[in-house]
Amino acid sequence: MSESTVTQESIDKLNKAWQDIRGQMAQVIVGQEEVIDHLLIALFSRGHCLLEGVPGLAKTLMISTLARCLSMTFSRIQFTPDLMPADITGTDVLQENKKTGEREFRFINGPLFHNVVLADEINRTPPKTQAALLEAMQERQVTVGQTRHTLSDPFFVLATQNPIEQEGTYSLPEAQQDRFMFKVFVGYPSLGEERAIAKATTSLQSDSIQPVLSGEEIIELQQIVRQVPVTDHVVDYALALVRQTRIGEPEAPEFVNEWLSWGAGPRAVQNLLLGGKARALLRGRTHVSTEDIAELAKPVLRHRIVTNFSAESDGITADKVIERLIKETPSKEGELTSDPRLQKIFAA
Repeated sequence: MSESTVTQESIDKLNKAWQDIRGQMAQVIVGQEEVIDHLLIALFSRGHCLLEGVPGLAKTLMISTLARCLSMTFSRIQFTPDLMPADITGTDVLQENKKTGEREFRFINGPLFHNVVLADEINRTPPKTQAALLEAMQERQVTVGQTRHTLSDPFFVLATQNPIEQEGTYSLPEAQQDRFMFKVFVGYPSLGEERAIAKATTSLQSDSIQPVLSGEEIIELQQIVRQVPVTDHVVDYALALVRQTRIGEPEAPEFVNEWLSWGAGPRAVQNLLLGGKARALLRGRTHVSTEDIAELAKPVLRHRIVTNFSAESDGITADKVIERLIKETPSKEGELTSDPRLQKIFAA
């Protein structure tokens, strides 16, 4: 099907799935609507998601509850300093063939061979084990020895990490973080939400989470998302935001050269557009706007740009750099391409 075949029926189907999952999760999770929306946008866009927040904010519970809303297989991996790559991917085991009596190697699947994988506290395991996820997240396969094993489809890695308690942790390499479509910050609940949490979790409670979507239905919804048309102007807006983060380039503004040591790569543009398509459908539109791109800029870019010592000493975070980029990048079609500085991007 071509991009122009997105129908009202398709929009209604995606919206119903979105509302049904949110309704099911509301039985367990209080508030955190934006975080849940970002998880679902990643789900419908065929992307992975990294949640970061202090302990006790229901990151793990949120992901496991989402998995219960889906008729798919689920595994939870608790990342620890002694976890080995084979503990995640699986390994070849020498066994005796009962028919022939000969010994032969047989591959035993690891926990990656599920549709939804929760990588809990992913920064608590060494880089060697973290790297075992790279091939799986990008290519949906695992190579053990000389054999490639294809993972099931759909396949999502939903990871959590703790920004405090940094003893015994290993920061995710930039290459690993780039595999995640979104990095989502989970904040503290409001007073009313925390009151509701306190009442619910200190009394007898039960839930009746029902599966909403099967794997086949999710694949169908992912195809609908990719059919949403995007105008050249919206593509140019996404390109302008990303290309301005690359220090030393002619289009990079002065504050970027001052505050960043590294900018975002091409995956950022791809994820901005895919996320924008899903967000547009969830809001009942069959086209992507620059507003969709701007709203998703932080979760897409914050783990793809690296602030330098000068920025850190001034209290400048990646989010503040992104906010300024959005503020200084014209969103209207005529203004974007006529901006003297941005013309350097589109000159070719």
